[in-house]
Amino acid sequence: MNTILTRPGAELPDSGPWWRHPMMWLALGGPAIVVVASIVTLTLAVTHPDPVIEHRGSDGTMRRAAEDAGDDNATAAHEPAMRARNHAATGGQPH
Repeated sequence: MNTILTRPGAELPDSGPWWRHPMMWLALGGPAIVVVASIVTLTLAVTHPDPVIEHRGSDGTMRRAAEDAGDDNATAAHEPAMRARNHAATGGQPH
């Protein structure tokens, strides 16, 4: 069914180019900003990775920060988290 709301022979007004409509920028602008922000975030994550946390004790052995403070219970509790964090920071590569 073809329904024409204008008079026969009347021309429709020119709406102009697509970039002159604010709703078009609202529809395309949001996703475009998200894409740019994700590329910036990825670039920052790749160029500035977290360093592996290691502490050398006075005797030259590797120690954790909790061991330096003398808290043996905290050392045992934090060991899995520190191991996982260091594994994620190095990509599983031995150091």
